Amino acid sequence: MNKARLLLNTCLLSLLSVFAGCANGRGGSLPYDAWFLGLFSPDYMEVWVETVEVVDIRNRGFLGVMGGTVSMGYPTAFSQGIPTRFKGNPKGWPKKPGGGAGKHVLGADLPRVIYVNWQSLVEPQTYEAYIEIPEEARQLMLKREESDCNMGGKWNTDYRETLTIGLAPGGIAKVWVQGPCLDPIEVTRVMGKVDPRGPYLGRSGGRYRPLSDISKAYVEKFGVPYGSW
Repeated sequence: MNKARLLLNTCLLSLLSVFAGCANGRGGSLPYDAWFLGLFSPDYMEVWVETVEVVDIRNRGFLGVMGGTVSMGYPTAFSQGIPTRFKGNPKGWPKKPGGGAGKHVLGADLPRVIYVNWQSLVEPQTYEAYIEIPEEARQLMLKREESDCNMGGKWNTDYRETLTIGLAPGGIAKVWVQGPCLDPIEVTRVMGKVDPRGPYLGRSGGRYRPLSDISKAYVEKFGVPYGSW
């Protein structure tokens, strides 16, 4: 068992009551109320997140932080029918990823380990990843910088209080820190492992959430661009 898994399992087993107890208030090291955790996937590479767990630098566990669908450029929520031309491009990561779909981790201090369990629907396969957040990333989250948002003729200052995780087929998880007006900075990349329990934490008899018709059509025509993430 690697040290990230051991740390997370120890925290979550011993601190099951912490999540409810620390759901309000500001994390001890934070110069802002809470940091935001967002998730996204490349175009057409649909993902369903089973669960996200967080351990902060004070070794407190936060259970069930989020789950469900993640942010994705294509197909859009308003897409109808199979397009004659696919406008999205899932190869590689965007130079400036958005914040992703997610929520503020209320009451947490800076992140130490993040556990993500998700279904990669285009394969389909279930993965889990233990993401150790490096100290350099935490320092970036504390650093106040001049932003490129010109507010009424005056330059603004901002923090990189958003931690964004991109999830791709093959179990790839890539992490950036960014702010509303500050460019994203890549901080780590993790190769997750197949979760032998399968989808829905082993509670669905191996049945995955269905892939949308548009994403299915894209994959049938172009395949999955493994190796680009």
